[in-house]
Amino acid sequence: MFNIIEKFLSVDGEGPTSGELATFIRFFNCNLRCSWCDTTYSWDRYNISEVLSARDIYDYIKGNGARNVTLTGGEPLIQDGIENLLDMLNKDSDLVVHIETNGSIDILPFKERFQNISFIVDYKLPKSGMTNRMNTGNLKSVEIDDVYKFVVGSREDLDVAYSIIKEHELTSKCLVYFSPVLGEIEMETIVDFMKEKKLNEVRLQVQLHKVIWDKDARGV
Repeated sequence: MFNIIEKFLSVDGEGPTSGELATFIRFFNCNLRCSWCDTTYSWDRYNISEVLSARDIYDYIKGNGARNVTLTGGEPLIQDGIENLLDMLNKDSDLVVHIETNGSIDILPFKERFQNISFIVDYKLPKSGMTNRMNTGNLKSVEIDDVYKFVVGSREDLDVAYSIIKEHELTSKCLVYFSPVLGEIEMETIVDFMKEKKLNEVRLQVQLHKVIWDKDARGV
């Protein structure tokens, strides 16, 4: 059984299916505490809205009729029994499933078992305060259908991200995104950095859901 903070149908606000309809499942709890986290409510047990089985979640996803599925949190990969849900989703070829994971969990065992699921992996930069918690093995495990996401809040963050991208040749392995911390860095600054470094294969990501709805809105 899974502790669910919220579940909803909306448009995907970020990632490779941005702008497309998607079903979101937000799990309770995270093993990191990023300084800029915009889903701190997922840390609080009092915000659990439902306790659902893997079958309950799968039936909800199928009932929505959306092809895209985003598992998020919190941290999906620390949920007890998550393999049971992933097995159901992995077997359904009509679904496009993304797991948003915080970068601290080794994704390789999951990738080896669930080949039809893609991973959107964070790399926590200095502004987050969580850089030392990153599982750097994930930099080798990502593949063409996966994403590495760098949430940037400062010039230092951009410099660190650039070093990692170049050292690990990330743009040849997977999609790579820069995502600004709202209120901490201007998007123009990120674009100027991309031009300066000639980052032709890095994408600036705008969180679409924060453009459409209030930045603090939930369930959207």
